Amino acid sequence: MLIRLLRRTALDVTPLRTSRDYRLVFTAAGISSFGSFITYVTLPYQVYQITGDPLLVGLIGVCELVPLLVMAFVGGALADYLDRRLLVLGGEIGFTLLCGVLLVNSLDDEPHLWLLYLVAALTASLDGLQRPAMEGLTPRIVAPDQIPAASALNSLRMQLAQLGGPGLAGVLIATVDLAWVYAFDLLTFAVSLVCLAMVRAVPPPPAADRPSLRSVVTGLRYARSRPELLGTYLVDINAMFFGMPQALYPFMAEKLGGPSVLGLLYAAPAVGSMVATVGSGWTARVHRHGLMVVLAAGAWGLAIIGVGLVNSLWLALFFLALAGAADMVSGLFRMIIWNQTIPDHLRGRLAGIEMLSYSTGPLLGQLRSGLAARWVGVNGSIVSGGILCVVGTVALAAALPAFLRYDGRDGLARKQAEDAAWAATAADRAPA
Repeated sequence: MLIRLLRRTALDVTPLRTSRDYRLVFTAAGISSFGSFITYVTLPYQVYQITGDPLLVGLIGVCELVPLLVMAFVGGALADYLDRRLLVLGGEIGFTLLCGVLLVNSLDDEPHLWLLYLVAALTASLDGLQRPAMEGLTPRIVAPDQIPAASALNSLRMQLAQLGGPGLAGVLIATVDLAWVYAFDLLTFAVSLVCLAMVRAVPPPPAADRPSLRSVVTGLRYARSRPELLGTYLVDINAMFFGMPQALYPFMAEKLGGPSVLGLLYAAPAVGSMVATVGSGWTARVHRHGLMVVLAAGAWGLAIIGVGLVNSLWLALFFLALAGAADMVSGLFRMIIWNQTIPDHLRGRLAGIEMLSYSTGPLLGQLRSGLAARWVGVNGSIVSGGILCVVGTVALAAALPAFLRYDGRDGLARKQAEDAAWAATAADRAPA
């Protein structure tokens, strides 16, 4: 009985066994993400080190959000028209150059604060260009019936990076100069570039729409017409806006043990996420995807409340791990909805919208938590955010009954029909 249960819940690694290109993308993205999470921890810590102001740390999120709002739409339109592999490779080159700027700045006796904000904004711009292409690669390099497994593997890849990167960042920040921390990230980009260069071309769908304002509007209209897609966006934005306390981690670390525990705070959610991902085999047999997203978002909010109510490092890490597990369950089902139901000729543009949905909430949430901490303190900001997250999730569930009733089998059949219809009429839409 136990063996049967383990088989039913164990992570499915079939895409890694059957797709060469998926293995290369998985490796490249995993190594690159590992290094990027090191910088993700280091950059706000450097702002904290220079200013000591929670609002100025939270301002990083605003610097990232503004360009992301524009470039995600541009990146989505490009991902539906160009070779997605080339877009991913070009973005990786840009990230490498920006990491080099951080390295040079850190060598200055008085690092420039404005340059940190500028690099954050440019990194977000590149992310907006690259991420839709990266998200759009998965449905093209794995079989449709392997999408749930690939979604879980992509999540595991991210969680391994989120767990190892911040943990190593905490150790490096406490023991070496920040220049060495950025240098390590630079090395990971070099390895990633080699892997991505080996991936075969991923040409756009036949008769692909040219990037234009009209093509972007087409993607927005399609997203608006699908209540299950709107539900994934709105529920996650609500959860992350109110319940994302990352801007407060440096201040939590100061109370709970100093800089050496900062990496633990960033890594704790990844521990819970990894546990949820490794045991994600059951997700392929659950078809009420919208309901699972709502339940997971509510559980995230409750766990964040727990983080704010405790003053013990280990209890805070425990609740952060619970939050990470809940967020991963939500993320898995959102990715399944996106990858199994969106037609390929719109996948890039919808990936841009998805990116805004899962990025806008955390980035604005950093600003919200920083502002609230000025008025009600660090713990008060976290608790109030968790409460508002739960309340907002319940309100959205009541307002989106179609999302709660959504069945993934219907969505998969719809995608297959829409892809077939697009392919059948591609010649008529092709430019003369």
